[in-house]
Amino acid sequence: MHFEHGFGRWFGGGGFGGGIHGLHRHGGGRGEHSRGGGGGGGRRRVFDGGELRLVLLALLEEQPRHGYDLIREVEERTGGAYVPSPGVVYPTLTMLDELGHIDEVKEAGARKRFAITEAGRTHLDEKRDEADALIARLSRLGQEESRHGAAPVKRAMMSLHMALRDALSSTQDRDMVHDVTAILDEATRKIERLER
Repeated sequence: MHFEHGFGRWFGGGGFGGGIHGLHRHGGGRGEHSRGGGGGGGRRRVFDGGELRLVLLALLEEQPRHGYDLIREVEERTGGAYVPSPGVVYPTLTMLDELGHIDEVKEAGARKRFAITEAGRTHLDEKRDEADALIARLSRLGQEESRHGAAPVKRAMMSLHMALRDALSSTQDRDMVHDVTAILDEATRKIERLER
C-alpha cells in the first residue's frame, strides 16, 4: 500500500482546512495572495507573473534551488505571510527555462534543481532595481507578519510540513508511519496541556 495518496489529501488539499499550507498561508487557494489591508478583509495580489519570475530568478542567482526550496525560501522571508503554491511556482520555472534564464542542474534524484544562466543574469541585471524592490517587499511582508506574533509557529509548521512530505510522500514502511503518528500525537497532547 502506498501512503502518498492519503498524504496528498491532507497536505496538498482537503484535510486540516486546506492542508498545512492552509493553516499558515494568507490568501487564495493557489497561493498568489497575502493578507491585505483595508476594510472587509480584502486580499491583495503579492506578485504578478512577471514579478514572480524576477523574484525566483533573484533567489536562483543566490544559489541553485529546487522548486520546493524556492517555496520555502519565500515563505521564510515573509514569515508565512505569502506562500506561492507549486501550481504557481513550477509553471513559472518552466517559463524561465524556456526563456533560457535558468537551466536544470544535472544530478541524481527525482527532484529538479535549477540554476541561473548567463542570459538570466543579464536579464536580472537589466531589471536589478525592480528585482531588489521585490525582494525588499518579501522582507516587509515578513516584518509585518512578525508583529502579529505568530511567525515562529508558522515557520515551525512549515518545517513540519516539509519534513512530513519528505518522510511520507512515497513510503511503504508502516513502522515509519506509526512512529511519525506517535510523535505527532505526543506533540498534540503536549500542546493541549499548555497553560492558557
